[in-house]
Amino acid sequence: MGRGIAQIAAQAGSTVWLLDAQDGAAKKAVGAIVAQWDRLVEKGRLDPAQRDAYATQLRPVEALSELKGCDLVIEAIVEKLDVKRQLFKEIEEVVSPDAVLATNTSSLSVTAIAAGLRHPGRFAGFHFFNPVPLMKVVEVVAGFKTEAAVCDRLREYARQMGHSAVLAQDTPGFIVNHAGRGYGTEALRIVGEGVADFATIDRILKDQAGFKLGPFELMDLTALDVSHPVMESIYRQYYDEPRFRPSVITAQRLAAGALGRKTGEGFYRYNDGAATVPAEAPVPAVDALPPVWVPPRATRRAELLRLVHTLGAQLETGAAPSSQALIVVAPLGFDITTVAAVERLDATRTVGIDMLVDDAATKRRVLATNPATRRDMRDAAHALFARDGKAVSVIRDSGGFVTQRVLATIVNIAADICQQRICTPADLETAVTLGLGYPQGPLAMGDLYGPTNMLEVLFNLQTVYGDPRYRPSPWLRRRGALGLSLKHEEE
Repeated sequence: MGRGIAQIAAQAGSTVWLLDAQDGAAKKAVGAIVAQWDRLVEKGRLDPAQRDAYATQLRPVEALSELKGCDLVIEAIVEKLDVKRQLFKEIEEVVSPDAVLATNTSSLSVTAIAAGLRHPGRFAGFHFFNPVPLMKVVEVVAGFKTEAAVCDRLREYARQMGHSAVLAQDTPGFIVNHAGRGYGTEALRIVGEGVADFATIDRILKDQAGFKLGPFELMDLTALDVSHPVMESIYRQYYDEPRFRPSVITAQRLAAGALGRKTGEGFYRYNDGAATVPAEAPVPAVDALPPVWVPPRATRRAELLRLVHTLGAQLETGAAPSSQALIVVAPLGFDITTVAAVERLDATRTVGIDMLVDDAATKRRVLATNPATRRDMRDAAHALFARDGKAVSVIRDSGGFVTQRVLATIVNIAADICQQRICTPADLETAVTLGLGYPQGPLAMGDLYGPTNMLEVLFNLQTVYGDPRYRPSPWLRRRGALGLSLKHEEE
């Protein structure tokens, strides 16, 4: 991390002094950075003369006293509060009173690190993401006593380095790690309920919602020895807030050493870096499809009727289904069992489909059965909705579908970040898009799929589970009630 920061600082025109507690590490870092520039020269992306100029700006040093002329000191050492505090106390004795001190911490309180300083007003968080040259966002974090001018200087310097700077208050996880809780933790809850396996959930979220990596692919990439401690840290720092509750699944795999790609085994097994992914279930062979009946009060009824008609099924239009009909519903947030019970439907013939995402915009349809659904009806529904060649996943019953639950959780956590005024809506969107690689920022997701739909999913999940983790943020409720864009900023 420190090496990456040094590289982009030199590229921004700064003279960079590198210091490491390990003998020789700073010199090795300089060599590694120059080697990176050499590769860019070979690819024609950097001029050799510019490479040589950058190289002269890197200065490895062996003692803190050699940093006395620095205008900015950025720390990127081990994530231990006492170690960071001690280092900054020593740095403060060396540098001038006007020098800015910054920590690259991802999980510790900026205020707590600065607490032992004589001049905490010049101290702030400056949190980059790995790999630093490629991840073009940095969080500027104001501690309790940080002066506004210090944050302004850091934001400007980040722009000089070619990064987008977002301003965050000193809260657990800042912006990116806080906002990122919804994706993995909700997916872990879903798999923990036996709704679907890891590969199926990954496929659904990539094909339905456009994520580049599924949550379990992502955790394998980042490694559980990194991601699970972050889950626990944010959960504990927010005094066991239910929205951030970690999973025993990741705790157990961490204990077993199944960390992901780097150990060759995580949620997937890896051979030569390639994941072994289980094959999807084939489309069942069905001799004759039954007629389809959609309840008069079904959510998304018009869209569902059009889809079934387009797929060539025989539609029943009576007030009640015939004894042979497949009953199809499309709930938001509710499980298929609840819908069948409340609507007095024959549960043995009832199957649900997720219609939150417009069918034309998705590469996959997701069906859900209830515990009483007959196998022939499940197979008929699978065959019908795969008739045009689109992929189909069939999952077990739960409150909400995979995409509904994960998207609603992401949007709700983002709304709560805005409610707490941790950052502006605009900075939230920038941080998440660049820092997490989501297809849209979380507020844009909420606008795309509808704030009222997100609220309906959350309210219904609360009904099904009775769990406060689905408690809608007041910020989301107000905007949903007023029909405002979630990216709307209050004056």
